[in-house]
Amino acid sequence: MSTEPFAAVDVIRAKRDGGRLSDEQIDWVVDAYTRGVVAEEQMSALAMAIFLRGMESSEIARWTGAMIESGERLELAVDRPTVDKHSTGGVGDKITLPLAPLVAACGAAVPQLSGRGLGHTGGTLDKLESIPGWRAELSTEDIRKQLSEVGAVVCAATPALAPADRKLYALRDVTATVESVPLIASSIMSKKIAEGSAALVLDVKVGSGAFMKTPEDARELAAALVEIGAAHGVATTALLTGMGTPLGRAVGNAVEVAESVEVLRGGGPADVVELTVALAREMVALAGLDADPAAVLASGQAYETWCRMITAQGGDPEAPLPRPSCVEVVEAPRSGVLSSLDAYAVGVAAWRLGAGRARREDPVQHAAGVLCLAKPGERVEAGQPLLELHTDTPEAIPSAREALKDAVAVSDAPPLPTPLVLDTLRAVL
Repeated sequence: MSTEPFAAVDVIRAKRDGGRLSDEQIDWVVDAYTRGVVAEEQMSALAMAIFLRGMESSEIARWTGAMIESGERLELAVDRPTVDKHSTGGVGDKITLPLAPLVAACGAAVPQLSGRGLGHTGGTLDKLESIPGWRAELSTEDIRKQLSEVGAVVCAATPALAPADRKLYALRDVTATVESVPLIASSIMSKKIAEGSAALVLDVKVGSGAFMKTPEDARELAAALVEIGAAHGVATTALLTGMGTPLGRAVGNAVEVAESVEVLRGGGPADVVELTVALAREMVALAGLDADPAAVLASGQAYETWCRMITAQGGDPEAPLPRPSCVEVVEAPRSGVLSSLDAYAVGVAAWRLGAGRARREDPVQHAAGVLCLAKPGERVEAGQPLLELHTDTPEAIPSAREALKDAVAVSDAPPLPTPLVLDTLRAVL
């Protein structure tokens, strides 16, 4: 006879019929799934019921809490205010790389536990692993030590953080339940809250290269994330930012590291600098610090922090980055003004060239990627190189070109300017 307080089928039925799950049901089903008492097919059914029926904000907050409680919380215990950042993923989104050392140079502790890329969006760890010697796996003690001594750490999440999310994330991937706002929001926030930061800034991408394609969907997700943060006592701000065009000019791994270093040295593309500083200002404000990120970036202090951060994890910040064995160009079809450069198409091309992976266990090519030699609003001439395709597997070039066949539009008139930061949502604690 079962000693469990609930039966999984009753929890599934309650959500299938549009009911609100009780706090006790939520706590039990997440814990029982982590323990293996609730079977994969039962959680699959519950995930689909949540996908179709949704969840109230109080349910999402409780579900997130249950996922946090499935593992350990990272006790940071550092003498700086802690603040973290999370992006929902995009093309050319290397912002974590300049942002973490910049905010650390402003006086905060930034524990950036990051992931790897899958599909057309890149992963922060894949980018950093293109630096010779750099390692992603750190112990909790390593993380604390580096935060105290350097102020920033970018590394892989420890296995003890939110193990329920790790199981459920893999399940959602194969059961067509990825695009559920309650499940996305609780997945993001369970890991971030378990990291132990007192404050969190979220970069919710919207556009062709983002997970959320419309401002309405992005705002719904951002609101859910901010509400979860408030419910768990974490000061949370979400920025909605455009992802119709790749961020910066580099899409890939080593090329994005190189571009990030340009930003930290006072150069780099204007959009990368703008978003880095905008997110840094929010993080510094939530941390209660009196610092001007733009001035700190210009001073070179953020670059010094970057070098110390990379060195602390075994990397050589001065080492040459991997270079591709094959480089080909995509040329402008006619003269005029580049009016659009589709982020999703560029992301798929970079992925096909070897910069990303189709399955989590796949390797990536650190030298692979796409360089955007022109961006929307810039004048181009017929036959001018628009994109550089980098790869170590020349046979991937045709499929990358295929992905890019409708990515570029050249017109006689410049495109209407669109803001990079579309909206800001803040939690009220």
